[in-house]
Amino acid sequence: MYKLVCYGILFCSVLGWAQQQKASPVYTLEINPFYGSILRHNTDVSHLIREHPTGFILGFSQKTFGNREWEQEYGFPDTGFSFIYQDMKTTTLGENFGLYGHYNFYFLRRTLQFRIGQGIAYNTNPYDKNLNFRGNAYGSHLMSSTYLMLNYYREDIIQNLGFRAGISLVHYSNANVKAPNTSTNTFALNAGLIYRIGEPQSFIIREKADKENFKEPWHYNLVFRSGINESDVINSGQFPFYILSVYADKRLNRKSGLQFGTEVFFSNFLKELIRFQALAFPEFDVQEDDDYKRVGLFVGHELYVNKISVVTQLGYYIYYPFDFEGRVYSRIGIKRYFGSKWFGAITLKSHAAKAEAIEFGIGIRL
Repeated sequence: MYKLVCYGILFCSVLGWAQQQKASPVYTLEINPFYGSILRHNTDVSHLIREHPTGFILGFSQKTFGNREWEQEYGFPDTGFSFIYQDMKTTTLGENFGLYGHYNFYFLRRTLQFRIGQGIAYNTNPYDKNLNFRGNAYGSHLMSSTYLMLNYYREDIIQNLGFRAGISLVHYSNANVKAPNTSTNTFALNAGLIYRIGEPQSFIIREKADKENFKEPWHYNLVFRSGINESDVINSGQFPFYILSVYADKRLNRKSGLQFGTEVFFSNFLKELIRFQALAFPEFDVQEDDDYKRVGLFVGHELYVNKISVVTQLGYYIYYPFDFEGRVYSRIGIKRYFGSKWFGAITLKSHAAKAEAIEFGIGIRL
């Protein structure tokens, strides 16, 4: 009987220890009303800036506590999804509805939260040459959208209820999938409530000996990107583009890697733009048979966050027979790794503040 009691106590202790190790996830729900202004980033949108947009941001986030090594490296961030409703306060611009994935990063003993969200938005009243010819900000219903938030953040002020307040920036653009596309940027003040679901946990602090060594030799990458876009000439037509990129990369540590490469662009919208300028603007000295292809060299940086990474690249066209927005270009976007070799990517290619295309890519790392 004594042994049976001891075994029972030992079993209950092990079971309790296992339950503690497998803690329930912790989530937060939030609502953030905002009030802002459309920034005059382009004189072409000056006639659209009349009122102050309002709306709200709904967020759902899951907390991390260091169960995976990368979580400690980034200060135990949150991952989540969000929804934004924005009333542009003018019938010309309509209303926007957006869905996003986001990361929350913390600073100053977790009282300052920085969020970056990327997603897709729907506009209720895009440009139409008959019904909405003044609405040159959005050329299509569906748009790419990015938003940033920098907030004072305080949880559990009253039990599970907390408070946040700060500033937000919301960007909408269809990246020239369809003209026109002057886009909008809304700077706003926001304040809202936070509700925590689940019991808080202690952070797992890993010693340096427990961390993986991410230094690697040089690797070679082959990427194919594609999509559709249109020139700034309205109704000139949407055309597919194709990009082949070859580059070398070297991972330096847990967070960073460098890239050096070259790529060739087959942008079919330039064929139509070349033909249009050759016929309509002889003073531009453009010929109908001018080559539409371009070749670029680029350097880049990759910021690794778990299986997702953030890519930034700066390039220069070494073959540039037709002048379009200048020789310097940039690219920013996200990659998702599937195993050790294959990855997918969604990136935005632009010339300074002028977007050229949203690129969807697939690649292999050798």
